[in-house]
Amino acid sequence: MLRGEPGIGLNHNQRGYKTMDLKRYLRLDDKVREHLADVDRRYRMMYEDPANAEPMFVVNVASSVPVPTWEERLADPMVMLKAELDGLRSHLELRDDRVATVRVQFGTSQVAAAFGCDVVVPKNSLPAAASHVVPNTEDSFTLQIPPLNAGWYGKLRDWTDQWLEQLPEGVHIQHPDIQSPFNNAHLIRGNDILLDFFDKPAAVEAVLDRVTDFMIAMVRDVKRPISHDDQWFYDWGSLWKGYARISNCSMHMISPEFYRDHVLARDIRFFDSVGGGRMHYCGTADAVIDEFFKVPSITGLDYDMKYHDLWALSERAPARVTLLQWAGEATLARLFKGDWPKKRNLIFNVAAGSIEEGRALLARLRAAVRK
Repeated sequence: MLRGEPGIGLNHNQRGYKTMDLKRYLRLDDKVREHLADVDRRYRMMYEDPANAEPMFVVNVASSVPVPTWEERLADPMVMLKAELDGLRSHLELRDDRVATVRVQFGTSQVAAAFGCDVVVPKNSLPAAASHVVPNTEDSFTLQIPPLNAGWYGKLRDWTDQWLEQLPEGVHIQHPDIQSPFNNAHLIRGNDILLDFFDKPAAVEAVLDRVTDFMIAMVRDVKRPISHDDQWFYDWGSLWKGYARISNCSMHMISPEFYRDHVLARDIRFFDSVGGGRMHYCGTADAVIDEFFKVPSITGLDYDMKYHDLWALSERAPARVTLLQWAGEATLARLFKGDWPKKRNLIFNVAAGSIEEGRALLARLRAAVRK
């Protein structure tokens, strides 16, 4: 049974934040804990025994609780935490394959902000980088690595500490969004970095090296209070082999050759330094994905189903690499007809209009898995 206690009172803690007592807001009983332990076990099989793994299904149902605006969530750590906990309720009720995790949501600009980029918070949206701090190519060589509490990272640690005090038992904190060496270099340098690939690639590599150095130190620092496990990490509602996830969304702006010649070594260095992990890629270009698969310690990839075919990627991806995608109507139709990819370490996110619809969809998907 999943229990929640309404009517949580407001108080002010010693830091002066308006906050809520949330430790008892979401309580997981023994049956829920057993289910979540089994979910973790099946996620581990994705890497340890991929040929015999079971496809995993995360069913997303709109929250029945009013969702605060991003302005409200960014103004109060407990408002954000409560919204994250509310987002777990439908998954725990459905017993799908979503792990019980929450994340401090400060957007994609945190590394860029640490290097000095201005940050803008659009209306009802997450923070984003608003300026570039390397205006000239030659400035790439004098870029300084910031301290670990620069930008929003001091605030991130403060909010993480508060969440750890209030986190319901059995719920874990995911990593923050750290982007990737190239995504962050692109934010720091701006679109001029695309010209630098042609005019002065050494300048690109200089920025990439400094960003990579910072990311290695930073991800260890932000992971330390939330997990002592250096073999597995929670991200995007799932459990993954490795230590961290990078987002290579901007990689479709350059050729696979440029990625291979100038960026790949930095991705490899990052993953090798921290112990491997997975990639997010929402770009449109397909060929660069084969370059991603050349990272020896990559263990997972998620991508945009509009631009990349699950069946083709299942043939190309190494056995150890778990694939995650949102499954739309076309994908679901193929799966329900029995047309399953040969790869079994797959994670599907699907949408349902209600708990009842989600329960039926989950049962149908699990029944349809090719044994």
